Amino acid sequence: MAAVSGAQAVARALKQQNVEVVFGIVGIPVVEVAEAIQAEGIRFISFRNEQSCSYAASAWGYLNQKPGVCLVVSGPGVVHALAGVVHSQVNTWPLVLIGGSCETTLEGAGAFQECLQVEMCRPYAKYSARPQSIGQIPSVVLAAFRHAMVGRPGAAYIDLPADYIQGTVPADALPSVGPARPVFAQANPADVAAAAELLRGAKSPLVVVGKGAAYAQAEREIRALVDKYQAPFLPTPMGKGVVPDAHPRNASSARSSALKGADVVLLLGARLNWILHFGRRFRPDAKIIQVDVHPEELGTNVAADVALQGHLPLVVQQLIDAISGPFVPEPDADPFVAELAQHAQKNAAKQLDKYHSAELPMTYHRAFYEIKQRLPEDVVLVSEGANTMDIARTVYDFQEPRRRLDCATFANMGVGLGFAIAAQVHYPQSRVVAIVGDSAFGFSAMELETAVRSRLPLIVIVINNNGIYFGLEQAEYEQLEQQGRLPTTALTPDIRYELIAEAVGARGRLVSTPEELGAAVEGALAHDGLTLINCLIKPGGYQKLDFAWMSK
Repeated sequence: MAAVSGAQAVARALKQQNVEVVFGIVGIPVVEVAEAIQAEGIRFISFRNEQSCSYAASAWGYLNQKPGVCLVVSGPGVVHALAGVVHSQVNTWPLVLIGGSCETTLEGAGAFQECLQVEMCRPYAKYSARPQSIGQIPSVVLAAFRHAMVGRPGAAYIDLPADYIQGTVPADALPSVGPARPVFAQANPADVAAAAELLRGAKSPLVVVGKGAAYAQAEREIRALVDKYQAPFLPTPMGKGVVPDAHPRNASSARSSALKGADVVLLLGARLNWILHFGRRFRPDAKIIQVDVHPEELGTNVAADVALQGHLPLVVQQLIDAISGPFVPEPDADPFVAELAQHAQKNAAKQLDKYHSAELPMTYHRAFYEIKQRLPEDVVLVSEGANTMDIARTVYDFQEPRRRLDCATFANMGVGLGFAIAAQVHYPQSRVVAIVGDSAFGFSAMELETAVRSRLPLIVIVINNNGIYFGLEQAEYEQLEQQGRLPTTALTPDIRYELIAEAVGARGRLVSTPEELGAAVEGALAHDGLTLINCLIKPGGYQKLDFAWMSK
């Protein structure tokens, strides 16, 4: 009987789980694991920093509804990748992190990069374990995948000691395991009936579509619900596109009025956390119907009048079947809908003025408008940074789900290029555009080389305002620097980020006017390789920090 190494056992177990791509960084002791993964026909994308590859695996899990896989070295490698583990756990995206570790015979002896990795990951993952033997590797891989994707998705960690990786066992010592499969459930029919009764009696209902709806791939059912019920809907930032933004019932442009005016709120895969102001902007007498796969989430921050636990597509279909018709006979004549339309028109007019600002250097809105005008309809947009991400949420429209990725619930900085790389692998026929702030770009700039080496035609646009939140003009920067009073938020003015792209074999463009930006975006779309556009905008100077997501 042929012998199989522990590295081969891991690779074959991943193949049994239908893994298509692994993101990671190799080194002692996991080089053999990565090589075995490639030998099994699984693509391995090697990054420059463990945070970025763990973010890429996290985004892959969100886009595919099955765990993304990340492979890193022991000790510091796992420590750095813990960022993606926590990100996945908080956002409820499935991720399996595999980390090398020191030989079992050297634990406690001060071995190379020795670290209590299983214990370190356990508080931030649904599952964290080490196989007890090489022969147990397939079973542990199966358990990790099952925990990561069943029920509320999340993170899992597998620890691989060096002696397991390099050791061998007879091939028949490895159990053959099938792929992990999610378990889907419907809500209690009595609760569905109660929810339908509330919806039928609503005078000003609101449907809130969260990123959980996008992850659950519930777009068909939710679109059917909105079309049948004809209620206004409000997507969260990563819920955009589950129902097309162009839909006439989209209340995004009247967000505040929609939240304050609704008498019945139907939450679909949306948590009442900071993104929705903890539910504190609802009417005091508003009735809440909450649909979530996670029972502990039901009733968090605001008590749910009806709680529906289950897989979102199944539960929404139950609601469709239970609702007999629209919430009013003539929805267009409803005062609530009419009021939202008026607020939306006013807000759209204000936005239009910002889009056409002739001010130089450019404002965020003018820069975003020039970009927006040229993006293809099927674009995949990655957005990160403080102002960059926050303002972009109000500018870009999406007609399909899972086409917008940002730092999501945990608000990690540095996710941009990892997310963009994962998205381009997932959407090989679409253009992926990462619009990132200059501060955010600094977290993961060297992943440009990863993308170039992987032949991924990303478009990266750095919105450069010389600082964190707000920056300084050159003269003001120099004056404060000489005085020793340089703000902690300041970055060196007008850094030539496009030269970093050129240094790694990509195209770089420096722009400072709307005309230059528009031409650069068009050129990037026509190019079949990676392009970085360094877009200089108005620094902003000293300002009070105020973002739309902050609670009053």
